[in-house]
Amino acid sequence: MLARIAEASPRFKARMAGALSLLGLLTAVFGEFFFRRLEIAGDLIAVASMLAVTLLLYFLFKPVSGGLSLLAASFNLVGLTCGALRWNPRGLDIPVVLNGFYCLLIGCLIFRAIFLPQILGAVMAIGGLGWLTFLSPPLANHLSPYNLAAGILGQESVMLWLLVMGVKEQRWKEQASPA
Repeated sequence: MLARIAEASPRFKARMAGALSLLGLLTAVFGEFFFRRLEIAGDLIAVASMLAVTLLLYFLFKPVSGGLSLLAASFNLVGLTCGALRWNPRGLDIPVVLNGFYCLLIGCLIFRAIFLPQILGAVMAIGGLGWLTFLSPPLANHLSPYNLAAGILGQESVMLWLLVMGVKEQRWKEQASPA
């Protein structure tokens, strides 16, 4: 499966990441607020979607910086695992905090990429900062709902861009080709 993802076109990877992120967001929201009986199923779909998004973005940003892309994917995979296990020691929302680091790293990768607008990197990094406020539950509560809005808007605006616009494929190929 990883070989098929790696071989897919960059535009396809970007659009699939956007679509799966939207699917994950919608199932999590509907499971949490509208269909409480389906919350576990919604959580499983959301985690599976975000797992796929993580792999797609890893391969999409690997030409920008393989190490940074791997680090970002690692943060998100650990965060998704903690979220699936519902592990929140001492009230600290570990999955959200790790997602904040993931968003910061993806923001850096977008900013360094030549195939996406740099403003998206800044927007994603701001979203990451919003999620990182959850390192301190009192700070997160004090800044709520602004930190939530920053996190959701930052992350999902990038995913919406990827869904609708994709990436500039020729520019991605330029960055992926060895210098």
